[in-house]
Amino acid sequence: MRFKPLAAFLHIILIIGIMGLFALAARAQSPVQNPEPDMEESSGLEEVLPEDQLSSFKIIGFGDSLMAGYLLPANDAFPQQLEEALLKNGLDVSVENAGVSGDTTTGGLERLNWSVPDDTDLVILELGANDALRGIAPAITEQNLDEMLQRLQTRKIPVVLAGMIAPPNMGADYAAQFNPIYQKLADKYQVPLYPFFLDGVMTKQSLQLEDGMHPNAEGVAVMVANFAPFIQKTITQLQNQGKAQ
Repeated sequence: MRFKPLAAFLHIILIIGIMGLFALAARAQSPVQNPEPDMEESSGLEEVLPEDQLSSFKIIGFGDSLMAGYLLPANDAFPQQLEEALLKNGLDVSVENAGVSGDTTTGGLERLNWSVPDDTDLVILELGANDALRGIAPAITEQNLDEMLQRLQTRKIPVVLAGMIAPPNMGADYAAQFNPIYQKLADKYQVPLYPFFLDGVMTKQSLQLEDGMHPNAEGVAVMVANFAPFIQKTITQLQNQGKAQ
């Protein structure tokens, strides 16, 4: 007889459980009056981000310390100043800095594939100055630049080739072999050539760092002022070609 209270208690628990199951079933069958909004249906970004932001003309500045901005604040480097100048001229562009100080054409060739992504619209190829400073055989410089242009052409990425001139201390024979490389390759691959990347800066001490080789911020500004109309023309031509296709 002493077990009867326990049995009665368990019986009550069983009845309550069954009633709860019926209540849940009834609730599942009833219509939802105030469903919570599906937060995953729309992020709202399509109303915040303009469509043309996703289609900016992407330029990669691929080069050495002259591109990287040796000893300069990031915002004073050539790619950043060029981007600012082009934006002020009404072009929707981004210019990314893929310059590495001390890089030669051999180093550039080794890192080209991963430094230039597939969605690049234009590459500014600026290499060779360190080859000349180190006295690397011009034939090697030409071979490396040739391979880089070939790879980019195969990937259908347009290129602007920035030329360089051998320093006077390398001698006339070296200059005679080195200096024509850029025009020769520009003709071979039919790419625009900017004859001398340091145009307007090389002989002006006030526009250079103390080493007498690298431009200071004001020097970079002069380089950009000279270079911007040239590349702006190239960008416009490429964009018009894209629209025509």
